[in-house]
Amino acid sequence: MAKKRGYQPSKKLTFIDLVKGNFLNRDEIKAHYKYFLLWFFLLISMIYSNHLVNQKIEKVNALKEASEEYKSRNAYAQSRLIKVKMESELGKEMITDSLMTLESHPHKLLIKLDSTNAKK
Repeated sequence: MAKKRGYQPSKKLTFIDLVKGNFLNRDEIKAHYKYFLLWFFLLISMIYSNHLVNQKIEKVNALKEASEEYKSRNAYAQSRLIKVKMESELGKEMITDSLMTLESHPHKLLIKLDSTNAKK
């Protein structure tokens, strides 16, 4: 008698087979290995492209922080420049009005009231 060859159910997969990689030796996998390789390379390319995007995002954030620092430095330098220009313009006005800067600063006078005189 001849034996009929048909669909033979294969042994069930266990967790140990998955961990060891024994599922790769099954007949179902061998028939479709090209598709599994395609999926594997697609997944690897997606992971790599995400890695490149993350690197570019980090670089952009670093450049944004640097530009904010330079903007604040520029604002500070412009304010200092405006103050220096005002001082020089004020000095020119003083010279035209023949005013001189004081060598000694004025004294502040403090007057204290006596509490007995305040009631009267």
